Amino acid sequence: MMEYDVVIVGGGPAGLAAAIRLKQLAAKEDTEVSVIVVEKGGEIGAHTLSGACIETGPLEELFPDWKELGAPLNQPALEDHMKYLTAKHALPLPHPPQMSNAGNYIVSLSNVVKWLGEKAEELGVDIFPGTAVSEIIYGEDGASVCGIITNDAGVDKDFKPKSTFTPGIELRGKLTLFAEGCHGSLTKGLIRKLKLREDGQFQTYGLGIKEVWEVEPAKHSPGTITHTMGYPLDYKTYGGGFIYHMEDNKVSLGLVIGLDYENPYLSPYQEFQRFKAHPFVSNLLKGGRVLSYGGRALVEGGIQSLPKLYFPGGALIGDTAGLMNVPKIKGTHNAMKSGILAADSAYKAIVAEGQGEEGAPAIALTEYETAFKDSSIYKELYEVRNVRPSFHTGLGIWGGIVWSGLDTLLLKGRVPFTFQHKNPDHAMLKPAAMFKPIEYPKPDNEITFDILTSVSRTGTGHTENQPVHLRLKDTSVQVKENLPVYAGPEQRFCPAGVYEYVDDEANPGQKRFQINSQNCIHCKTCDIKDPAQNINWTVPEGGNGPQYVDT
Repeated sequence: MMEYDVVIVGGGPAGLAAAIRLKQLAAKEDTEVSVIVVEKGGEIGAHTLSGACIETGPLEELFPDWKELGAPLNQPALEDHMKYLTAKHALPLPHPPQMSNAGNYIVSLSNVVKWLGEKAEELGVDIFPGTAVSEIIYGEDGASVCGIITNDAGVDKDFKPKSTFTPGIELRGKLTLFAEGCHGSLTKGLIRKLKLREDGQFQTYGLGIKEVWEVEPAKHSPGTITHTMGYPLDYKTYGGGFIYHMEDNKVSLGLVIGLDYENPYLSPYQEFQRFKAHPFVSNLLKGGRVLSYGGRALVEGGIQSLPKLYFPGGALIGDTAGLMNVPKIKGTHNAMKSGILAADSAYKAIVAEGQGEEGAPAIALTEYETAFKDSSIYKELYEVRNVRPSFHTGLGIWGGIVWSGLDTLLLKGRVPFTFQHKNPDHAMLKPAAMFKPIEYPKPDNEITFDILTSVSRTGTGHTENQPVHLRLKDTSVQVKENLPVYAGPEQRFCPAGVYEYVDDEANPGQKRFQINSQNCIHCKTCDIKDPAQNINWTVPEGGNGPQYVDT
């Protein structure tokens, strides 16, 4: 067992911002706060993937001299464009003011996070990469958190110790901050157990799929940002594309699709291939080469979906809490700011007030929630609260577009009502009998690629002979329910080819459900979109999963 003042689960922007702030506050007052960050990726940044064009405000709070310190923010955003794509054309649209990127920077968020990790270590933060967390330690009352337990390593597929077995470690803290990112494997259970969401309240999500390309110098326009609407998505499906020109002839491009889509034949991966094949995009990519690929779920629920942010013994920060601003398509600044706010509250409770000592009640970070509601995060989320759910009112997609323009340009959220989300994403899928199968084009291996080729560009790897981390609550449900009713949507909504329905050799003429867990890129889509809610995403051994580069 190891004891700390603050245990932080997740080495992304929120977790590292909190760790850095705690150490900075301690250094300023010449005192000591022990902090550990536990990260499941093989190294800090290995599991970080984003667009990304970030606002620098919270970074400047932590490091006013970030430029002199060499933070990898090298390409300022210089131009913003909005396009509506038809099947063959790209039509210019007025650029929404809330999507303006003046003063922002186009970055590889994985590289920014690596840099934050280095700065945290310089300040004395203990960082344990390659360390998955499998369990929360609850107090005797069952309603407070005392720390975490890391995953056992060296366990075979039958959960039996191998010769390399290493038991998990208890990491106990006066406070535990959960910064797992979107749909964290621990946080989802924590929210249910401690009832951090009200009855009927739920999070909604999107799936972002992206690639980083090196393009021909003549086609590169550093600092140019383009967002797209329309093709390849139909009028019933929420989503859009992005193209960000980074430095060094690199371009980050991707497609985000709301996971509330209805058609079980839709494949987000294949829609991304269609997006790249559009003349507006393919003309940019021709002659270039793919450097990396990845995908992850995004929180889209906004303020309506926020859980209670604190509980006895800890708090939720960053994407774990659900702080992405969907109309802006940005969450990094809010994630970092939430980490700063939680750290301020934690430092005051532990150092200034002496809370959390052995035998004392668990610390309740009430000031964190108060500070959050007084912060820029709450203000911007409140202003745009009606944008995302407006696409599921009687107005439909086009009505949602009109409302979004009116709300963001003129009303600024100043209306006496709040739209609610219709249903959880898994409940939005409709039976396959209501749709025609979608025939997607074959890859050309120049612009578009098969899914396994793309997965090979993620650096994904999982230790052989370990328990499958994608657990089925009932092994019969997929074949008995999802296959006949929804035509096996798992084989399409996963952007890494993890799930297949294959011939069952033991039962000729029947299918069985196959899980290729070695392909998993840890996007969490299966846990979110499975209509039966039968798939439980858990952590594999620490250090497993993608090894993202420049994402």
